[in-house]
Amino acid sequence: MGLGYIGLPTASLLATKGFDVLGVDVNTKTVDRINLGEIHIVEPGLDILVRSAVQSGQLTASLEPATADIYIIAVPTPLSADNRPELSYVEAATRAVAPFLTASSLVILESTSPIGTTEKIGRWLAELRPDLAAPSNEDSNPPGRNRFFLAHCPERVLPGRILEELVQNDRVVGGIDAESTARAHDFYRSFVAGEIVKTDARTAEMAKLTENAFRDVNIALANELSMLCERFGIDVWRLIDIANHHPRVQILKPGPGVGGHCIPIDPWFIIDSAGGDAPLLKAARGVNQTKTSRVVEDVQSKVEGLTDPVIACLGLSYKNDVDDLRESPSVEIALQLAASQAGTILAVEPNIVELPAKLDASGVKLVDLETAIAHADIIVALVKHREFLDVNHGALASKVVIDTCGLLR
Repeated sequence: MGLGYIGLPTASLLATKGFDVLGVDVNTKTVDRINLGEIHIVEPGLDILVRSAVQSGQLTASLEPATADIYIIAVPTPLSADNRPELSYVEAATRAVAPFLTASSLVILESTSPIGTTEKIGRWLAELRPDLAAPSNEDSNPPGRNRFFLAHCPERVLPGRILEELVQNDRVVGGIDAESTARAHDFYRSFVAGEIVKTDARTAEMAKLTENAFRDVNIALANELSMLCERFGIDVWRLIDIANHHPRVQILKPGPGVGGHCIPIDPWFIIDSAGGDAPLLKAARGVNQTKTSRVVEDVQSKVEGLTDPVIACLGLSYKNDVDDLRESPSVEIALQLAASQAGTILAVEPNIVELPAKLDASGVKLVDLETAIAHADIIVALVKHREFLDVNHGALASKVVIDTCGLLR
């Protein structure tokens, strides 16, 4: 359920492992492209895998689910405007599969979710399918009773390495009850080479959130150091290199903020579940959001006195060498600069062919690197794409350069 950055790689991998897979998505264009053996996202090796899976007949895409032994929910779990978890996609997917459940069906939630979401799915399914017994640690479910099984197994992969990490990474599986955990464990054991760590659903949910909260806090330290070093006249990149020579120190790299669907989102899930009582996580989120605003302010200060300035933003994705723009601070920086009428905003993003609607509507222009450098007065390095690594430093000599990602070290 869901054929995005996690669902499609998972579906195609399972198909090549011998499973009969039905990939379900609400987007007609996505379904049609996949059934032609084509892909709609950028991920190394995915095009070959999808084409092979579709041509073999093991993978079919559809707008509607069907009866199956295992249902994997891999849909978005975004934040609302006030940083509250939005579970409407999870609920919609749950309601879509409910009519098709049979005795012994296993439902797996892979979407990163707030604590207690797997239990919510169990309650929704119990209401929709009263003929089936829902798993529960409080109910032994007498032998012979028709029942379904339910577990959480959060994805833990890095865009750009998804196909490799789906197999090699350790996985955490947490069922609503012991039998659900065991069945989910056996399923992932069939194609995962890494360790399968068994636990309960709530711990599995919290484990994924904790992993990304850890990274958010660490990046917040790096971003705060970058802002302090700018004040002190210190090269933050060299500083971090030196500090990381300590055997028990590993500071991550600073950037224009934090993006992607996980790191800037997951801490808010913990904060919301805790009723706001998570001061360190809130502080880290504040630092990383401040860094994005600071970049905008830095650019705005540089355009003062310039007539009709042209500003080139190098990179829009949230990390290097992917097309994923979700929660990208680079997109937010381009939008804020356009809204403030700081000048003509050029965007260079080699991994996309057209701008998202909100950027296009704001007047941002998508250009190639050569055009951007030729026309820009101010260069803002936001993402360290491989296409930018060989940029001609001499061509930048007459430009104002703001390097947020260490591209021009």
